[in-house]
Amino acid sequence: MHLRSLAAWILAVAAGSSVSAGPLIETITSNDPRLRLATVAFEGGKTLELSVGIGSAAFRRPDAPEGVFVTLSDRGANFPCGEAREIAGVDGERLCAGAKNGRIYPVPAYSPTIYRIAVEGVQFRILEAIPIVDQLGRPVSGLPNPLTKATTEIPFDHHGQRLPQRAAAIDAEGIVELADGTFWIGEENAPSILHVDRNGRVLRRLVPSGTEPDFADAVYPVEGKLPAILARRQINRGIESIAVSPDERFLWFMAQNPLANPDVKTYQSARNTRLFQYDRIADRIVGEYVYELSPMPEFKDEEQKPQSTARVSELLALDAHRFLLVDRTERTTKIVLVDIRGATNIFGSARDDPATVPSLEQVELAQVGIVPVSKRVVLDSTAYPELPPKIEGLALFADGSLMLINDDDFGIDGRRTTLVRIRGLDLDR
Repeated sequence: MHLRSLAAWILAVAAGSSVSAGPLIETITSNDPRLRLATVAFEGGKTLELSVGIGSAAFRRPDAPEGVFVTLSDRGANFPCGEAREIAGVDGERLCAGAKNGRIYPVPAYSPTIYRIAVEGVQFRILEAIPIVDQLGRPVSGLPNPLTKATTEIPFDHHGQRLPQRAAAIDAEGIVELADGTFWIGEENAPSILHVDRNGRVLRRLVPSGTEPDFADAVYPVEGKLPAILARRQINRGIESIAVSPDERFLWFMAQNPLANPDVKTYQSARNTRLFQYDRIADRIVGEYVYELSPMPEFKDEEQKPQSTARVSELLALDAHRFLLVDRTERTTKIVLVDIRGATNIFGSARDDPATVPSLEQVELAQVGIVPVSKRVVLDSTAYPELPPKIEGLALFADGSLMLINDDDFGIDGRRTTLVRIRGLDLDR
């Protein structure tokens, strides 16, 4: 337990009250050797000691042993060519041959992977690693897809060699595990959601309607079951979160940011992002609601940054209508309690038509009669500096305490995966 939180707890007990002391925070780390990935030397630049980033998402099945979670890695170590000087000490313009939307993958063979971990006191360890594979059992890549209906990136290795785009590749960012042992995964790049069996084999991938031809070579089924307008996601701001209802009938997932609808300028200033409800029995989207991202003036010391700095990185269903989500920047995390009761279901409305002017992303909701989901911030990391930055995983321990895990970006900037256990959050008020 962090010393400040422990001191607060002791004072609260001495005063006969624990409610006013606020949450109790415990930091959990790991020395598991399987978290080491590779040493990569950039010619004429830096040498990076890379780790395995397992914190892009988290979930605990209700019948799992106490302290046992599934977590998820994303596409692997990567960074924009424009950041190569700062990160790797080399000229990214030269390394990537001036490619627009160029991105460097120091370990391009890495495959997105599901991890089962066990928390044991103030340490955690990996129990199992399940690489995500295609129908032939081949690990899928984390390299960009060859998209024509949405923006995509040009991948390079750390020598400046251009890499092939892959139709089967995924950028895994959200996960739930069902009672039958299968997984549903939220995917950022396409964007899409995937159903994966207990051994990591992709059973099907649901993509925005009309984009199916871009995945013709994926070697697993691809279906255009998602609204076509999702193809307007800003690059790298697709689906980064997924949740499942307690009865497992409904999946919920969110666009990480407002769409670039009709253009990038709109995305940069908009706050209205979309929460979708997918009926697993009917096999279709049945709901779409609006969540208003926290405005930048509510992020301490980041008030002047563009609104697109904030994004949603995780979603956790508490019951049939209440969710916790992560509304964050690179520095600050807000845990927000949202409730869909009373919110407007806009699915199938003109707001899903790209021709609608002004778009959902451009309007003031009250002026067009749309009620967003209600929201209440239950934790702001600015009050708890012991919390790691870039929290992307959110799950519940068996006792109801909250587990947070950060995305360490595969150690590119020296960070490492850290878990946090939080007791005493008020979720019922």
